[in-house]
Amino acid sequence: MTVTANSASNATFPTRAFPTPLGVSIVGLHFRNPVLLASGTAGFGRELDDVMDLSAIGGLCTKAVSMSPRVGNPALRVSEFSGGMINAVGLANPGLHAARAEDIPFMHGAHPNTRVLVNIVGNTIEEFSAVVAGLDAQLGIDAFELNVSCPNVEKGGLEFGADPAALLALVRGARRVTSRPLFVKLSPTLGVAIGDSARAAVEGGADALTLINTMPGMVIDVDSRTPKISFGSGGVSGPALLPIGVLATWRVKQAVNVPLVGVGGVSSATEALQYILAGASLVGVGTAALRDPRVPARIVRDLGRWCVTHEISDIARLVGTLQFSR
Repeated sequence: MTVTANSASNATFPTRAFPTPLGVSIVGLHFRNPVLLASGTAGFGRELDDVMDLSAIGGLCTKAVSMSPRVGNPALRVSEFSGGMINAVGLANPGLHAARAEDIPFMHGAHPNTRVLVNIVGNTIEEFSAVVAGLDAQLGIDAFELNVSCPNVEKGGLEFGADPAALLALVRGARRVTSRPLFVKLSPTLGVAIGDSARAAVEGGADALTLINTMPGMVIDVDSRTPKISFGSGGVSGPALLPIGVLATWRVKQAVNVPLVGVGGVSSATEALQYILAGASLVGVGTAALRDPRVPARIVRDLGRWCVTHEISDIARLVGTLQFSR
C-alpha cells in the first residue's frame, strides 16, 4: 500500500488503494466521502493534523463555539468504561473572537477540500444567532451545526431540543443571519418525540440534521465510591450508543425529508453502513478516532471495498434502504 506524508509533520498515512464511489453531495456541498469527525473530538482540526490524515476524510465538525470563552468543567473530564466513554468537558472553547481569528482558518489553509462544519452553542436563542452572525463571513466554514442537545450544560442545549417551539425560534433566528447550510444536532433523550423536534427544526430552516449527541449517564468508581468524572454525570459515547443512534436516524428519516448525519458508536465500515441504511447521508466518528486516529481513514477504505464487492457505484443509493423481514 502506498503512503503519503502529512504536510504538517513527518508522519505517514495509508492512502486508499483504489478509487471508490464514496462522494456525497448534500445541501449544496460535495464531500469526498461520507466520513466526518464528530464535534468535540477533533478540536478545530489543527489538534489532530500531526496524527491523522485530515485529507482522507469527508469533513469535520469543530468543537463548540460560544459567544464568550468557556473554561469548562474541572478535571477529570473523560473516563473510559467497558461500553465506551463518558465525558463532561463542559463545552470548553476559546469563544467567538478567538475561534474566528486563530482556530477556524486552519482547515481552509491546510485542507481546503475537507468540509468544515462549525458547531455552535449558546445559553439563549439570541446567543446562537449572534455566534452564527459573527462567523458568517469567515472563510473556511462550509456549514454550521447548531448544538441544541448537549446534556452537560445547565442552560440551553437539551432544553432547546426538547421544546419544539423554542427549537423552531432558535433555528429561525440562525436562518435569518446566514445563507450557509444549517445542520441541527438532536438528542437521543427525545425518544419517540425526536420526530417532532426534527420537524420543528426543518420548519425553522434547518437544511440537515445530526443524530445523535451523547446519552446522559454516570459511571462510578466502586473503590472510592465516587463518580469516575468530576462533574458526576456526563455524556455517554462509543459502542453503547450505536443502536440508539441508528434507531433515532431511522425514526427521523420517516419524519422529515432532509439529509441526515448519523453519529454514535461508529468504529468500522459495517457500523457506518448501519447508519447509511437507516437514512444517514454522512456518518460521524468520534470516540473511536480518539482511541485510534487511524480509524476514520480505515472506515473510508473499507466502505470503498464494500461498495466494490457489492457492486455499488454510488453510496448515496444505499441511503434509507433498510428493509424489514416480513
